[in-house]
Amino acid sequence: MNSLSLLCHWTMKPTCRILTSCRNSALFGFPPAKCYHGLAKKGNLSNFCVNFEQICQFHTNPFRVSGSGHVFNDALKASQVPSWSFGQSGVISRSNSVGTTSRGVSVIARLASKFRNLSTSIETRVNENNFERIYVQGGINVKPVAVERIDKDENVVGEEESRLEVSDEKQNVSNQEGLDEAKVVNAEREYSDIEKDAWKLLRDSVVTYCGTPVGTVAANDPGDKQPLNYDQVFIRDFVPSALAFLLKGEGEIVKNFLLHTLQLQSWEKTVDCYSPGQGLMPASFKVRTVPLDGNKYEEVLDPDFGESAIGRVAPVDSGLWWIILLRAYGKITGDYALQERVDVQTGLKMILNLCLTDGFDMFPSLLVTDGSCMIDRRMGIHGHPLEIQALFYSALRCSREMLALNDGSKILVRAINNRLSALSFHIREYYWVDMKKINEIYRYKTEEYSTEATNKFNIYPEQIPLWLMDWIPEEGGYFIGNLQPAHMDFRFFTLGNLWSIVSSLGTPKQNDSVLNLIEAKWDDLVGHMPLKICYPALEFEEWRIITGSDPKNTPWSYHNGGSWPTLLWQFTLACLKMGRIDLAQKAAALAEKRLRSDRWPEYYDTRTGKFIGKQSRLYQTWTIAGYLTTKMLLENPEKAALLFWDEDYELLEICVCALSKSGRKKCSRGAAKSQILI
Repeated sequence: MNSLSLLCHWTMKPTCRILTSCRNSALFGFPPAKCYHGLAKKGNLSNFCVNFEQICQFHTNPFRVSGSGHVFNDALKASQVPSWSFGQSGVISRSNSVGTTSRGVSVIARLASKFRNLSTSIETRVNENNFERIYVQGGINVKPVAVERIDKDENVVGEEESRLEVSDEKQNVSNQEGLDEAKVVNAEREYSDIEKDAWKLLRDSVVTYCGTPVGTVAANDPGDKQPLNYDQVFIRDFVPSALAFLLKGEGEIVKNFLLHTLQLQSWEKTVDCYSPGQGLMPASFKVRTVPLDGNKYEEVLDPDFGESAIGRVAPVDSGLWWIILLRAYGKITGDYALQERVDVQTGLKMILNLCLTDGFDMFPSLLVTDGSCMIDRRMGIHGHPLEIQALFYSALRCSREMLALNDGSKILVRAINNRLSALSFHIREYYWVDMKKINEIYRYKTEEYSTEATNKFNIYPEQIPLWLMDWIPEEGGYFIGNLQPAHMDFRFFTLGNLWSIVSSLGTPKQNDSVLNLIEAKWDDLVGHMPLKICYPALEFEEWRIITGSDPKNTPWSYHNGGSWPTLLWQFTLACLKMGRIDLAQKAAALAEKRLRSDRWPEYYDTRTGKFIGKQSRLYQTWTIAGYLTTKMLLENPEKAALLFWDEDYELLEICVCALSKSGRKKCSRGAAKSQILI
C-alpha cells in the first residue's frame, strides 16, 4: 500500500460528511459528491457537501486546488524529503492509546524534545511514515502506564532490554541517574471537590462525531433555553480544553480536533457573494444530524466562517490559535508525526500565505476589522489591535519550528523571519508605554515630515487620557491596545499583554514591567475575579460612539471591562515564564473561591468583578478548562516551558531596513538590542 492511499484510510464511518463548497470538492483528491439540498440550515450551506468515505482512492494529481497549486506542490515535495533529525517521530514512539507512548521509547522522546528545544534552526521533519491514520485507537479516558524506564544498550532499544518496573525498592545504585528520568505518570494526587466537579463538567461538554471526540461545546448550561451558538465547538474556546486534556495525558480529542478543523479550512463561504481568502479557519463548527432516505441518519460538520456571526466578521484569530495548538500538541505528547503530515503542512502554509499576503498596509502588524478576535463585537479595536499582533507573532514562531524545510518552503521561512523581526521591533518600539514614554509623548511635536521624525504617527499629546497619568505606576508599563495614524488606544488589554510575555514579543524588561503593573494595579485588573479583559471601560458618550450603544457591552460588562476567568491560565503561563508563581497562585486561589458556587460563569461584571455577568452563560467550558489548566500548570511548572518561547536573539540581527534599498540613514535596531541586554 503506497503512502498516498494510506492517507485516505480514514476511520470515519461512511455516513459522516463535512459540509463544504462543491467548487473545492477536489481538495486532497476527493471526488465531488452529490449535494444534499435542504439537509443543512437555510442559505447556501445546503450546497456545500463532500463525502469522506472510509476508503477512498487518490487521483494522479491529488493536491490540485484552484489558486493554490504551488502550496500543494510544495507540500508534496516535502513528503519526499527523508528526515534525519534526532527527534523524528518515526523513532520516538507509536501510541497505543491517547497520552501513552510505547514502552521503551519515552526516554528517547523526552531527550528528543529537549534536543528540539535547544535548536533554533529550521530542519526537515517530514519522513516516509507521516501518512498515519487520523484517529488513535482508544478513548480519552485511557490511563498511561505506571512507570517507564529504558536500560541502555547501544544496539537494541525497546525490545527485551526495555522493561516496566512498578517498584523502586530493589533499584541498583548505579542506575540512579536513569531513575531520575523515569516518571510515575499515573500517580495522581487526590482531586479536590472543585476539581472533580470541573473534570466531570469538562467531559460532559465533549462533542463526538461518528463516535469520536472532536471538541467541546462553548457552554453546557442545562437551563439555557436559547443557546444561540454556544452549543458549537469554537477554535479559540477549545484551546484551554485541549491543554487540560493534553496535560492529563489524553491527546486523542486534540488530535481529532486539529484534523477535523483542517478539513473545514478554506471553504469559500460567502456573505453577499464575497469570499474570504483560502486558508481561513472557521470560528466554530457544529455536528448536525440530518435524515436520509428511510430511517437512516447522517452526521455532518457544519462550519461557521463568520457568515452567521453577529456582525458577519471573519475570525482572524482562529487560524492563529490552530497553529499554536498544533505546536502545543507536539510539544506535550511528543507526537511530531501529526505536524509532519503533508495535509497538515499544507494547511499550515495556507494560513501563513493568507496572513503574509502583501497589501496596502505599511506596517508589519496585521490589519484586521473590529470584532475579529476574542472581543467579537464592536469595541474600537479595528486596525492593528494588540491581541491579534501577539497571536500573530506566536503563530509565526510556531510555524518556523514546524515547517518542513525544503525548496518550496525556504521562501516562506525567509518571509516569516523578516516579519518576526519587523513585528517585534514595531511593537516594542511603538506600542510600549511607561512613565518615561508617556512623558515623551506629552512633549511631542506634531506635523513632522521626514524619515527621521520622532512623532512618526503624528500623535497629538492631547490624546493622553487623564486617568492614565495618575494610574500608571513608576515601576511598570504595558503595551497599548492599538496604534494607528493620529491615534493611540491607551486601554490595557489583558490577552494581548499576556501573549506578548508568553511569546517574547516584548523584551525581558518589558515583560517584567507588565507583571509589575498587574501587581501594582491588582484591585483594578483582578479585583474579586481575575482578570479584566480590558481597562478601563468605555463610558458615557465614548461608549455610545465607539460601541454603537451596544446594550451587551455596557460599562464594566462583557467585553467592555468585564472580568473573564478563562484568562487565568494565560496569566499563569506568563507568570511561570517570568518566575512570578506567587502572582499566579494568588489569582488562582481568588478564582477558586467563587467559580464552583457561581456555576462557572462566562464573565463577571462591575469594576471589581463582583457580580456574575448580566448575560453570562453558566457552565462555560473555557472557564472550567482554564481553571483546570491553571491547576495543572502550577503543579507541573516544567510543563509550562513547553508552551512559551524565550527571547530569540537571532531576530535582532535581521533588520528590514538593512535589506531595503531605500537609502534609510537611521535604524533603531541598536536601541532594541540595548533593551534586551539590560
